[in-house]
Amino acid sequence: MYKKYCGGALLALLVAACSPTKKTAFAKDEFKEWAQTPPMGWNSWDCYGPTVEEHEVKANADYMAKELKSYGWEYVVVDIRWFVENDKAGGYNQTNPIYVIDQYGRYQPATNRFPSAKGEKGFKELADYVHSKGLKFGIHIMRGIPKKAVEEKMPIKGTNGITADQIYSTELQCEWLKDNYTIVASKPGAQEYYNSIFELYAAWGVDFIKIDDLSRPYHEGEINLIRNAIDNCGRKIVLSTSPGETPVEKAAHVKSHANMWRMVDDVWDTWPHITHLMEVCQKWYPYIAPGTWPDCDMIPLGRISVRGERGEDRMTRLTKDEQYTLMTLFTIFRSPLFFGGDLPSNDAFTKSLLTNKDVLKMHSESTAVKQLFQKDGKVAITSKNSKTGETYLAIFNMSDTPNVNVQVNLAELGVKEGAEITDMWSGKSLGKASAQFAQPLAPHASTLIKISK
Repeated sequence: MYKKYCGGALLALLVAACSPTKKTAFAKDEFKEWAQTPPMGWNSWDCYGPTVEEHEVKANADYMAKELKSYGWEYVVVDIRWFVENDKAGGYNQTNPIYVIDQYGRYQPATNRFPSAKGEKGFKELADYVHSKGLKFGIHIMRGIPKKAVEEKMPIKGTNGITADQIYSTELQCEWLKDNYTIVASKPGAQEYYNSIFELYAAWGVDFIKIDDLSRPYHEGEINLIRNAIDNCGRKIVLSTSPGETPVEKAAHVKSHANMWRMVDDVWDTWPHITHLMEVCQKWYPYIAPGTWPDCDMIPLGRISVRGERGEDRMTRLTKDEQYTLMTLFTIFRSPLFFGGDLPSNDAFTKSLLTNKDVLKMHSESTAVKQLFQKDGKVAITSKNSKTGETYLAIFNMSDTPNVNVQVNLAELGVKEGAEITDMWSGKSLGKASAQFAQPLAPHASTLIKISK
């Protein structure tokens, strides 16, 4: 089932009113300037799955504006299937979904979940609300073209008579969600379809887009279309490709087309997800760079699965040591940070993980991120701050063995004896540097330090 918007004249007036008066194409690689530091925000997936509603998005935006914005958190992202009126948690309603779609085959927000979209306004009013808080607004989509658009042979905006059924293929259709078909990049009308949806998103005021089912297998053709569409839509929209594992042999291409890309599938609140992520990160250190970020996925902390996909409504199952380890890895690796829990439900400990100024300064400013070793459950990662001269060091015990002594030769990091060592999570001084830094760690625990000149 679906609901189709047919008010073409009204829609055209609204789009014209909301669109920039003149669209200027961005220069090649200019998009990298839009995310010079790793993006930070909130995403609705971990807590609300495909069922998030407008009042919940606003509540999370309100919390971010009040509690987190001053620390660099800025994106508020509505995740998957915002265009389905009757979706469900714990999976997707693929039996009788009611889609909301316009006459050009472009999904629209379901107004029973997003009341401000009534009158064919799309996400414009919700984006305006988020922007009024000094924040940025994002959405999730699936790659491809809606099956309904193909079945109804809907016209593609910006073409002379090309319809949706002329640009699709059933090959490589997403295996786990059947809303869309693949777009054949070489077909006339393919670029115009992606242009049309990004024209719409620009009119709504979208600042960030997460596009799913692009990475495994790697859909180079559609990624090219998406990059072209963003670069010509007249609005700076940060692009996140999802999910992983993005093939590392496509690193050069993804760096030239996306601001961030997933390295792994969804990361949930179990220890094996963290150990797998640590292993996969090893391939991606050389590709960490301003504007283009390997992505560790969302942060499954705080209250998750309110109406989610994995388990019942709960606070994260990770222990405090494991939560520190996750946040230490994400921040020293300089992954984008997208919190997955319901922000208004945060307790004091969860909030402390998101508001540590020293840790976030490292995340924003550090350079030369590299792994020193990963062996027998012992891991060490380091980076430097070229502005302050500080050296950062994270050590981990990824094993189940207690009191594992993780040791690093500080001279190899260019650290001189006598330099001041500070525990970054607690702020406590650990004394003066000697030739070695070593610390016994409990199972799944970590330590993050900064070493000052």
